[in-house]
Amino acid sequence: MATSEHSPGVSASAPCCAFRFYVGLDDLYYAFRFERSFISVNRLRDRKSPFAVNDWIMDSGAFTEVTTHGGYRTEPEEYAKQIERWRMCGNMEAAVCQDYMCEPFVTAKTGLTVRDHQRLTIERFDRLRAATDAPLLPVLQGFKPREYREHLADYGDRLAHGARVGVGSVCKRNSHPAMIEHILGGIKADRPDLRLHGFGLKLTALNRTGIRALLYSADSMAWSFNARKNGRDAHDWREAKAYENRVNNTERKLELWEHIGQG
Repeated sequence: MATSEHSPGVSASAPCCAFRFYVGLDDLYYAFRFERSFISVNRLRDRKSPFAVNDWIMDSGAFTEVTTHGGYRTEPEEYAKQIERWRMCGNMEAAVCQDYMCEPFVTAKTGLTVRDHQRLTIERFDRLRAATDAPLLPVLQGFKPREYREHLADYGDRLAHGARVGVGSVCKRNSHPAMIEHILGGIKADRPDLRLHGFGLKLTALNRTGIRALLYSADSMAWSFNARKNGRDAHDWREAKAYENRVNNTERKLELWEHIGQG
């Protein structure tokens, strides 16, 4: 498999299915108000009762676990029990595997290498899929563009044709959308069939047409940070709804411009 650092030959205007956006939520009481939600298992562990929700993805809480504790406090088999417990709520489309991010500050925290993090990510994915038949979201990790393509090769036939796959370690690169596009393009050059999900992507990245064209879906909780930064309630569901509308309106504008360009 090629691992060139040069821009891959993938057309950003290639036809793709409609982009899906999942709102990151910290208060499950309002999950039913959103078409699609992204909810961390850390918000569910101590919960006693089911909750109303529509389409949603369960996050493994990777960022908190690895950056705060240097690794996971729960094994994949225990995480699988949480998945089984909550998959009956709404339509749980997938549970994210327990991946290891690869930004330099994260590898400095764990004392491991990018290759170690990639290996651990696949090992935990294998253990998780042995413990549950729920739909899972494997994650491609790396920091340099070629590292994502190397990790893709490591997965081998674990990723079926058309598989939905997360792309990690991009949330801190929202201010450098060209690099995000380069990473996504490299993955799609090797596996154009994959449906890629971008973790923690803000409007600064999602406003870029090329990124939208390469993604199947993305999530973000940037609405909360934005509200806090501007002196508003960082837990108000209406802030989340307004952000969701901005993302979806951007999608409609990009589709309109594409239509005009083809006219």
